[in-house]
Amino acid sequence: QVRLVESGGGLVQPGGSLGLSCAASGSIGAMGWYRQAPGKQREVVARISSGGSTYYAVSVKGRFTISRDNAKKTVYLQMNSLKPEDTAVYYCNAQDITTYQIYWGQGTQVTVSS
Repeated sequence: QVRLVESGGGLVQPGGSLGLSCAASGSIGAMGWYRQAPGKQREVVARISSGGSTYYAVSVKGRFTISRDNAKKTVYLQMNSLKPEDTAVYYCNAQDITTYQIYWGQGTQVTVSS
């Protein structure tokens, strides 16, 4: 079974930067970050395969960077040039490479406000 523990998040001013990390246990394949703003559906932010191939949502491309350390089973999200519309609860997810089941972290709040 996969367990995900997120860290990072918090309050930052527009234009600022913030980093998130998510440590996993178990056999991990693809990992990703999603977010959910109040009153909106959860949406993908960025994803990264076990081989390092990345995907970004159009709204964050060029501002956010996803990376992973396979030895530490950890995925990172570096967020730069943050905007108020980036405010959301950010969730890490990962796929169990054995069962293909998707697991989710507990979520961490990111608030961009002056």
